[in-house]
Amino acid sequence: MAKVLVIDIGGRNVKLLASGQKEPRKIPSGPAFTPQDLVARLPEAVAGWSFEAISVGYPGPVSGGRPAAEPRNLGSGWLGFDFAEALGTPVKLVNDAAMQAWGSYSGGRMLFLGLGTGLGTALILDGLLHPLEASHLPYKKGLTYEEVLGDAGLARLGKKRWRAEVRCVVKLFREAFQVDYLVIGGGNRKLLRSLPPYVRLGDNSFAFLGGFRLWEDAALEAAPHADPAPALDSGEPSSIARQPSCEIPSPEDPASSSA
Repeated sequence: MAKVLVIDIGGRNVKLLASGQKEPRKIPSGPAFTPQDLVARLPEAVAGWSFEAISVGYPGPVSGGRPAAEPRNLGSGWLGFDFAEALGTPVKLVNDAAMQAWGSYSGGRMLFLGLGTGLGTALILDGLLHPLEASHLPYKKGLTYEEVLGDAGLARLGKKRWRAEVRCVVKLFREAFQVDYLVIGGGNRKLLRSLPPYVRLGDNSFAFLGGFRLWEDAALEAAPHADPAPALDSGEPSSIARQPSCEIPSPEDPASSSA
């Protein structure tokens, strides 16, 4: 397998890791960050690393190996940007949630939810990776799933009601996509408590594993087929059915308790 550099583009940082390295590096991003900024800062950020190919996790839809829309939490200029030409290296570009999902996969039918600045979604059916854009579908009271489960929803609802919304969406998506299990990744996964047994927590580091797997000749065979990890346990019953009906305030309503 080629030596690979994985670039995971996020709304706060671009995270980097190369084959054979143990510690990732970061490039600060943010709402004004452009692909030209990434190209300009990358050589210094990866100094001393060697690689022959690059995997890029992009926070938006991808078509034909290039960004198909501008990201919601970064600057402009990403639409149609040719990473391979700009970086002078073979590049595989996928949606960032799809890359982390591929690194989290352990066989069967899996749905991935990435809880962070926004909401990332990806589906893997018996080894076939399907990036999704379910986060922008309407959910409740004029809000999308991303507006409820992303950072904006967390700030408006508070942790307690946000957790209840996550549990409701987990149940809804499992029934809609008919999957064996769900993996929840993203930085805000750490805020969750009790979840049903068919849910396990991922880790942002799995995005790097997914990026390396993109260049493997037999990625599915290389995936660990372990049983899904146990759900979080707060000492409460794990059944999602006993949770409240998840009525949420309108966007203009004040946030509920942040307990």
